Parts: sequence; C-alpha cells; structure tokens
Amino acid sequence: MSITTTTTERRQSFADLLASEWVKIRSVRSTVFTLLITAVLTIGISSLGAFAIAANWNHVPVAQRLTFDPTSRSLSGVLLGQLALGVLGILVFTAEVATGTISATLTAASSRTKVLLAKIVMFAIVAIIVAEIVSFASFFAGQALLSGTTPTASLGGTNVLRAVAGTGLYMAILALFALGIGVIVRHTAGAITIFVGLVLVLPLLVTALPTSLSNDINKFLPFTIGQTMMSVHPQPDTFSAWAGLGLLVIYTIIILAIANWQLTIRDA
Repeated sequence: MSITTTTTERRQSFADLLASEWVKIRSVRSTVFTLLITAVLTIGISSLGAFAIAANWNHVPVAQRLTFDPTSRSLSGVLLGQLALGVLGILVFTAEVATGTISATLTAASSRTKVLLAKIVMFAIVAIIVAEIVSFASFFAGQALLSGTTPTASLGGTNVLRAVAGTGLYMAILALFALGIGVIVRHTAGAITIFVGLVLVLPLLVTALPTSLSNDINKFLPFTIGQTMMSVHPQPDTFSAWAGLGLLVIYTIIILAIANWQLTIRDA
C-alpha cells in the first residue's frame, strides 16, 4: 500500500512579511549599532556646536549675532546623523543580499513588490521614530547649552516646531531614499559611496560652478533641502521648507519605484 502525501506550501501574507521585517530589523546587531551612532552623532555634534557658539558668543561679530539662528545651530549634528541613518536604510536590503537570505525571502513571498513594500513600511516606522527622537533631543540639548549666554528658541517660536519636527521627517525620508539605492545597487559599500556622494560630495562640486548656475542647481539638492528645513528663516535661492521636503519625497518615490522594477526583473 502506498501513501500519498500532499504538501501545500503557504505563501507569506503582507502581515507575515511585516512581522518578518520587524524580526530582521530588531534582531540584527548592526541595527542597534547604527541607530546608536545616529543618536550619538546627531545629538553629540549638535551639542558641541551649541557649546562652541555659547563659549565664544562675546567674540562673535555683530553681523553674525543679528542673523544667529539657535534652532538651526542646535540641529547641526544632522549633517552626519543623516548619513548614519541612511547607512541603516541601505543595510536593510544589502545585508540580506550579502548573507544570501534574500533568496529565501523572495521565494517564500507571493510578490517581490510586497517584500519591498514591507521593508519600506517597517523601516519607515523605525526611521521616523528614531529621527524625531534625535531631532527633538538635539534641539533641547542645544537650547540648554545656549541658555544664559546666547539667544535661545522655544518650540512655540515662529517656525521652530516646523524646523525641529521637519528635520526629523527629512532624515527619515532621506533614509528611505538610501534604502532605494541599496536595492538598486545590492552592494553595501557601493550603495554607501553613492549615497554619501549625492548628499555631501555633490553640493561641493556644484559650488565650483558659476554662481548663477550653482544657485539654480543647489536648491534641488537634498543637502540644501535639509539645511532649509533646519532653519527658521527663509533661505536665499532655495525652495520653501515644505516645498523642498515635497521634492525630496518625489525623489524618494522615484528611486523606490526604480528599485521595485529592478527587484522584479533581476535574479535573487
């Protein structure tokens, strides 16, 4: 007598994919390490910047005092903190590629698009929470250090809450942009190089162009968008803070759409 056994393979639902991505993010050592670096760089450098200006306030030229923005100064650590969070976005995908587990993930899922969407949703939640925490922590630490010697800001001031909360959103959206680069490139070092080049090196190259040309290009760069968001004052030759953030969202949607296309046509 023969016994026939029928095995039905169950494809993962979207809820399963979300749960899987959460387990991956919280259980990987590099996640905790990268988030700690994000917090230390953002809050630490912001605090150092505030301490430096407070210690030398009496020697600051009058013209610089008149344009001093305590909110922007207390968020200066975002310059490096955004890179650390972006690296985590890249690792969300490239770490799976490096270990070979991406093949099992794509085989078990009913749709590669759903796999990417689950990664985007879960990482977006983590990135927004972390970015907002470090942004507000940097602001309060910076204001505490500035207090007593220099002008300070409060969240009730004009555009201050927009700048602090908006800076957190800027960091999170930029990290999702980095995730898209990671999916397209599939190599950690290569993706980090491209990300850093776009965020920090490209603005330096643009400044070498004639002023009329560099002003037109500069306002479209993520770095400029971040600087505008961090400031409570309108910046010359830039988009408004929310218009700039909207432009960054468009960049991110485009890069994630390309990433999804690449994921669906390439071998695991």
